[in-house]
Amino acid sequence: MVDSVSGTSTASGSDLGNSRKTIADNFDTFLQLLITQLKNQNPLEPLDTNQFTQQLVQFTSVEQQLKTNEFLEAMMQSSQNTANAQAVSYVGKTVTASGATTDLLDGAANWIYRVDAAAENTNITIKDASGNVVYTENLSLAAGTDQIVWDGTTSSGTQLTSGRFTITIDARDGNGKYVPVTTEMQGVVDGVDVSGSEPFILIGDLRIPLSSISAVHAPSSGTDPDPDADPETPEQEAA
Repeated sequence: MVDSVSGTSTASGSDLGNSRKTIADNFDTFLQLLITQLKNQNPLEPLDTNQFTQQLVQFTSVEQQLKTNEFLEAMMQSSQNTANAQAVSYVGKTVTASGATTDLLDGAANWIYRVDAAAENTNITIKDASGNVVYTENLSLAAGTDQIVWDGTTSSGTQLTSGRFTITIDARDGNGKYVPVTTEMQGVVDGVDVSGSEPFILIGDLRIPLSSISAVHAPSSGTDPDPDADPETPEQEAA
């Protein structure tokens, strides 16, 4: 379910509106004090010119601050609406996002990894949502980008059909030296949550911040996206 795109904007606008009201109240108070001071000044000792000028400068500063807040509010509103619209446009599309947790759906759980150098001695460990190890395997990884597809078969031979799983990749070269690995997950977006300060896309009940998305793919035609293809980036998709 896609929440109202204006949900976040309402909360932010309320906060900024309160700040603007406070400034406006201070502005009115200052004006009243200045007028009262002019009305009650001693004709024989009028208000000092320097002092009067200084108060006018303060008067102008308050007015400028009020206008600046209004301008910033408009900018924030526009930026939030753009982010919300971008997030909603991902519904039904397959996205790639940073992270090691994904769901087992339609007999497969997919992770994309990037390894900086060849890692001949690599251990992968897959855990369920409770933290229990359900699968381990030793692999030899070539440098570059590829994907790991797990069909839900545990190390004991049990066939799992659904659930949430997290992968850990311990990559080592021939000398046992650790090789850095970046892990990403893929999934089809079926909802958007815009109730917070940043939109979150929903894959099942996984909540993924919009900022963590690295690629967006067209709706799947029944085959897994090719990790070596050139998917649309979030910036290209928004354009």
